[in-house]
Amino acid sequence: MEETVAAMPRQTSEELRRLQDEVARRQYVPRGPSAIRETLSTLLARRGYADVAGTAEREQAWLQVVGRELAAYTRVGTVRRGVLEIVVGNSAVLQELTLQKRQLLLGVGQALPDQPIRDLRFRIGAVN
Repeated sequence: MEETVAAMPRQTSEELRRLQDEVARRQYVPRGPSAIRETLSTLLARRGYADVAGTAEREQAWLQVVGRELAAYTRVGTVRRGVLEIVVGNSAVLQELTLQKRQLLLGVGQALPDQPIRDLRFRIGAVN
């Protein structure tokens, strides 16, 4: 019985310290004003304006890898989680691109070494 009474204050002080740490972690600490360049960079990235140069680079690489004939029936989409989306005008071109997918992925990877593209996704849609 005396052992449990002696252990209680130690356990209570540990719980108290843990609760105080939790309260301190959850308290709001106001930060100072952020630099305008950080705010603008975040805003441009959220709105997608920072990706305009990347899109032109991807389109040029796609044209180089596929060639003018097939590129006329396709449109380069966005990159999400390493997957480059390609919009294709019709199912015949989609099938042809699907058959060449492995070679196309290697070509795009060589043409865009700074963009980690690990897969291509083809879908039918409006190309114009």
